[in-house]
Amino acid sequence: MEEKTGVIYILTNPSFPEYVKIGYADDINKRLSQLNRSECVPFAFRVYATFETSSRLSDLKIHDLIDRLNPHLRAIDNFEGKKRVREFYAISKEDAYELLKSIAEITGQEGKLHKHDLTEAETKDENLAKTIRKSNFTFSELGILPGEELEFVNDNNIKVKVIDDRMVEYHGEKYYLSNLAQILLKRKNVQGPLYFSYKGKVLTELRKDI
Repeated sequence: MEEKTGVIYILTNPSFPEYVKIGYADDINKRLSQLNRSECVPFAFRVYATFETSSRLSDLKIHDLIDRLNPHLRAIDNFEGKKRVREFYAISKEDAYELLKSIAEITGQEGKLHKHDLTEAETKDENLAKTIRKSNFTFSELGILPGEELEFVNDNNIKVKVIDDRMVEYHGEKYYLSNLAQILLKRKNVQGPLYFSYKGKVLTELRKDI
């Protein structure tokens, strides 16, 4: 009997724009319906890209590949003493898509990879989320340009390089500032701008000055 084809998906959600969800579904519309029943997330998940596959284990292989490339990207926490390993990754949707694109090109399956456009309603939700979400920190608002250097306030021997408006490079890997601060401090729920300085001044203080 022929195995039913499903998709590896990249989902985004304007409720937490720093993460993408990567997984597998036999029926992507049914999976979206399941995810979007929850009242715990302000905005609905939407499909950014899909990659057709006949193997239900394909997404596990993708997860393993990402974890090997950078084990700090996956959302992992502890709740009531139990470790929870999630399908969420702290990477941009563009980087996640490039990963699937590389796999599609290597395996000669470019025709099975599809990027999805937002509907009009989803676009309105994206804009609404940006409006009501607390203003995100950006380097450009402080006049910090790509290529410039920041120091970790707890250890000024640790330096990172700004690579775009929201991400830095550390030991050859790309991180959101808060994600990197969590790794260096080994704590959850910390704000990156509190722990990095530019030309001797902590980023949060620079922002207050502005």
